[in-house]
Formats: sequence, structure tokens, C-alpha cells
Amino acid sequence: MDVLMAVVEWFAVPMRFEFVQRALLVSVVAGVVCAVLSCWMTLVGWSLMGDAVSHAVLPGVVLSYMFGMPFALGALVFGGGSVALIGVVNRTSRVKEDAVIGVVFTAMFALGLVMISRVPSQTDLSHILFGNVLGVSDADILQVLILAAVVLAVVWYKHRDLTMYAFDPVHAHAIGVNPRLLETLLLGLLSVTVVVALQAVGIILVVAMVIIPGATAYLLTDRFERMLLISAAIAVVAAVAGVFTSFHLNVSTGGCIVLSQAVAFTLAYLFSPRQGLLWRGRAVRALRARGRGTRVLD
Repeated sequence: MDVLMAVVEWFAVPMRFEFVQRALLVSVVAGVVCAVLSCWMTLVGWSLMGDAVSHAVLPGVVLSYMFGMPFALGALVFGGGSVALIGVVNRTSRVKEDAVIGVVFTAMFALGLVMISRVPSQTDLSHILFGNVLGVSDADILQVLILAAVVLAVVWYKHRDLTMYAFDPVHAHAIGVNPRLLETLLLGLLSVTVVVALQAVGIILVVAMVIIPGATAYLLTDRFERMLLISAAIAVVAAVAGVFTSFHLNVSTGGCIVLSQAVAFTLAYLFSPRQGLLWRGRAVRALRARGRGTRVLD
């Protein structure tokens, strides 16, 4: 009974504070949006591109902040511009695409850091880099909810085409689906999703939220619909665990959220019923034992 009461108190005490309630709302919403998009990022193989876009939007976010414009506008412009620049350099040089991506996204991120350093000292933009989910305002919450609703609505509307593109782009093109248009749509959704997650974990860690949930769910199921649900569930649990852990330990909330997701991935990697490392090792040992038994009978 004492243990049960301690657990209840561990969750109940933080919920007495309004800033924790706000942080929990933003973290859960951002986590779900990132988790849903991460399923397509995992299947398409865009982990590196996700890293590039999430860092490349920094200058756009800083400019939007400085001029009082919506973060999403600057993120879309610089995210799309960076992807277009990657394509141009890749087509007009002998440098491989992964190297081009590395050059462009690090250059854009460096530009963003320089811009942050030029902002007047009374304006603190460190929350763009590291997140500030415990200090979100009503306007921040409204922005997160609106952008999250837009991303989820577009994903729901284009769900069939996006899934077809992820599994078989050749077939998708054959039946009239434009793969290039879907690529552009995915990149646009990624740019907006970065803005949604920015409040929770910041630019530096946002890439983890658009990769880890989908990668974890991919280890746990072979069905895409189930993968979406598992990914979202992992994001919700990680958000709750991260917010409450950061409150009690007085540490970074964004870091705790991402670490919670990393723990989920580690558990799936080790114990997944079909793809887990320990399960596969056990299956291999069973096959070897069966083979030795067959040779003895022979």
C-alpha cells in the first residue's frame, strides 16, 4: 500500500501546478504528431533527411521570432529552400547526396546560431535550441494545437497515397500518384512538425522525436496501421514519463522525453517478439540444437 501511495503521489504532486499541466499537454500533442510522421520517415528511409530539415529550419525560426511572424512560415521557407539546395548541389556536382546533406544542414544550423548571437541580449532564444516546455504561454499552446491539427488532417487526407509511396513508389507513379509531389508534401509536413516539437525539446533534439517512435514501432509490428498506433502510444508514454521525471529530478524536460523514447527503443530492440536481439538469439540456438539432434538421429 505504501508503494502504491508513493506512485500516486509521484504523479499527483506535479499535476497541482499549472505549468506542469501545460507542459504535459504540449509534450503529448507534439509527441503524437512527431510519432505519426516518424512512421513514414522510417519506411521511406529519410532519417538523415529528417535530421537535415530539423536543423536547417533554425534560421527561419529565428527570423520569424525576430519579426513577430509565425514560426511555421520561416520553417517552411528555410526547410524547403534547404531541400531544394541539396537537390541542386547533388545534381550539379560529383559529391554524394549524404555529404551534400551534411554540408547544407550544418551550414544552415551554423547560420541560425550566428543569428541567435546577434539578437539583442534581452531577448533569450535559447529555448529554440533546447526547448522550454515548462514555460509555454497560451499563444504557444494555441500554435502547437493548430499546427498539430493541420499536420494530422493532411496526413489523414493523404494517408493512402503516402503509404503507397512509402511501400512502392514505382507502383504509386504507375497509377497516377506523383512521387515528387508527395516528397514535397512530406518535407513540408516535416518542417511544420519541427515547429510543433520545438516547444517541447528544441531544435537540437527534435530529430529524435521524428525518428525514434517510428523506428521502435517498426521493431514491434509488421502492419503499418498498427505501427502508427504503437508509435503514438510510445510518444505519449515517453512524454508523460519525461515531464514527471524532469519535475522530480529538476533536469531538462526535453532530454527526459527523448531518453524515455530511447529506453523504449532499447527494450524493443532487445525483447521484441520477432525482431528482438534476445528472441533472435534464442531462435538461432533452437535451430542449432535441432540440427544437432537431426545429425545424431542420422
